[in-house]
Formats: sequence, structure tokens, C-alpha cells
Amino acid sequence: MPDLRDHTTLRLGGPAREWVTVSTEAELTAALDTADPVLVLGGGSNLVVADEGFDGRVVEVATRGVTPDTESSAATCGGVLVKVAAGESWDDLVALAVERGWVGIEALGGIPGLVGATPIQNVGAYGQEVSQTIASVRVWDRALKGVRTFANADCLFGYRTSRFKADPDRHVVLEVTFQLVPGSLGAPVRYAELARTLGVEEGGRAPLDEVRGAVLDLRRGKGMVLDPDDHDTWSAGSFFTNPVLDPGEVPDGAPAWPQDGGRVKTSAAWLIEHAGFAKGHTRGRVALSGKHVLALTNRGGASTEELLALAREIRDGVEAAYGVRLVNEPVLVGCTL
Repeated sequence: MPDLRDHTTLRLGGPAREWVTVSTEAELTAALDTADPVLVLGGGSNLVVADEGFDGRVVEVATRGVTPDTESSAATCGGVLVKVAAGESWDDLVALAVERGWVGIEALGGIPGLVGATPIQNVGAYGQEVSQTIASVRVWDRALKGVRTFANADCLFGYRTSRFKADPDRHVVLEVTFQLVPGSLGAPVRYAELARTLGVEEGGRAPLDEVRGAVLDLRRGKGMVLDPDDHDTWSAGSFFTNPVLDPGEVPDGAPAWPQDGGRVKTSAAWLIEHAGFAKGHTRGRVALSGKHVLALTNRGGASTEELLALAREIRDGVEAAYGVRLVNEPVLVGCTL
């Protein structure tokens, strides 16, 4: 039986009791409803799996299909609806959107994983989130044993969360429909670092391919584009989410971005660095990336428990320094932080 370490970007995790690869929705729903527990596996880019593995069925999603709808009412209003199977590569979809002139996800290139995972986490980067372009999400409801479709407003999207993340054992994403806008220029750039790289003002626009290229360059510089020869990319991406706090809780000097409800978002990376953890901080066979402190990396031959020990060290150090408790972004399977 395959080890999950061979199917996660961290290269960590023990064996599964059972493994099923599905290429159709019928196979997927059957695999979900004939075993318990079940772990749905996409690209393995957001998982931390215990060294003991998973004592259940792993369902590897390999469904395919990208179907643009140019005849619907969305098309007549200047948009295009694109239905995408959960098993499609997310980065391949971004590349296709740029090639076809579909605007709205060009700043999300280089993110590993599959399309089906993106609404669960409300994946975002460089000023864009998938919630800005998702029209609907079609799921298999394991409680009702049937297909349901959630419009954007019913997905309860928030910062790195959704109704699907809040109830992870119930909904399995089958297909995501995106509403994109035809054009040659990307959406207005809302992220300062990306704007500087592109040479435009915040709120300005640049050609789609230039936006994607700039994002990929920025991500490579931070070890956030997968490379089997670069241990800085043996990670789950950003391990901690940026804390959302009351204004008075933000440490002096820390970045603060206004959020709904009068709260502010601050930088987990700033907190980690100022709590005394530098890039490359090492604990045995695991370390903070040498390029970005938010990535916890496997330097080769590490165990999940070693990685979790490093995560606890970082989390507890930040809490001791600033009274802010960082929250992990990856899903923990069979282990706790």
C-alpha cells in the first residue's frame, strides 16, 4: 500500500490501510460511501499526515474536465462560466485562463494542488482569493447521500475558510464553476509587492501573462513553487495563517490590514521573525525555509513528529513574545499540534 509521504508535498506521512484512485464522479461517490473513515486526497499540498499513516481508505481524486460556457446569461453579460472538475490541476487552470483571456485568477499561479481543494480553503495570494470568482460549488453531501450545489453566497467564504472547511467530513467537492471576465489585462492589482514587481500603482492593471509571470517569480523567490531538488519547497506552503485581531492586539510596528467588522489582519511572518525565528532556523531534519519563514520544510528524511515539534516551537515562541496564538493552515491527519 502506498505511503502518504509519496503523495504529499511535505514528503511526510505513513501508509494507508486502503487506497482507491477515482476518475469519475460515480467512482468518487461510491468510494466515499462504502468506507469509513475516508481521506480525500487531491494534490497533497495542504496535508500533514501522521507517521503512523491513515487507518482508513484514501480516495485519490483524478477526475478531469474543464468546460467553458459561452452561451449562458453570464456570457451575454460579458463573462464566461467555466466548470472545472475537482481533480484538475489548479496551476494548469490558471495557465489556461491566461492563455484564453479569462480574467480573475491570474495572480493565483504556482499554487500546488487540485481545483477541488480551492473552495475549501478559499485559496488566496497576492490580493486575489478564489471566492472572488467562484460562482458555485457542486459537492457530494455524505450526510444526505446526494449532490448539492452551493452558490457563492452560501459557501460562507472567509479568510482561508468556508462552510466546507468548517464541516470537513460532510462535503466533498465534485466540481467548481468560476465566473471570469474576458480580457487581456489582469484584474486591478491590490497587493503592494506584486504592484512594485509589475511597475504599476496599486489598483493598476497589467497584461495577464505578465501578472502570472511576476507571481511565479515572486513565489519561486520564496520557495513556494514545487521543485524536487529544492528542499525549501518540501513544505505545505504557508504553515500558519495571518492572525485577524482587534486593533489593540496588534503588536507595535506590525503590519495591519483593515478587515470587516473593525478588525485587522496582521502578518504571521512578521510575528515569527520578530519573535526571534530567522529564515533557515533548524531543528534536526526540519527547518524554516531559507527563503520564507512561513514555510516549515522537510530537509530530507524527516518525520511528521519532528515537523510538528518545530511548529509548536514557533507557535509557542510567538505567543510568549506577543500573546498571539498562531493557527496552522494545513489539515492535520492523525496528529495534533
